Amino acid sequence: MIFEFIIYFLAALFEIFGCYSFWMVFKLQKTTLWLLPGFISLILFAYLLTKINLEFAGRAYAVYGGIYIISSLFWLFTIEKQNFNKWDIIGSIVVFAGILIILLGNQKFIKI
Repeated sequence: MIFEFIIYFLAALFEIFGCYSFWMVFKLQKTTLWLLPGFISLILFAYLLTKINLEFAGRAYAVYGGIYIISSLFWLFTIEKQNFNKWDIIGSIVVFAGILIILLGNQKFIKI
């Protein structure tokens, strides 16, 4: 399962960077050259999600959505230099609980 989380977090990094490259071009007026690494990053993001070891894409995407939220807040803190507020922290805890419920609840060794 650790390998799965690594893939999810890498996918999130590539998606966030890819989208942020568009943000830089269209919101921050940076050079359009930023779009090329953005496109490549988004392709890598999509490819990585195909490596997730879950039976159904929708379930993999649901778990990924939670990872994306947590990764976005990490991006906010490390790249955009913004501090977390209490709602960021509380929301992240709730999201992480949801990720674990979906992931662990769909493992073959758990019977509920």
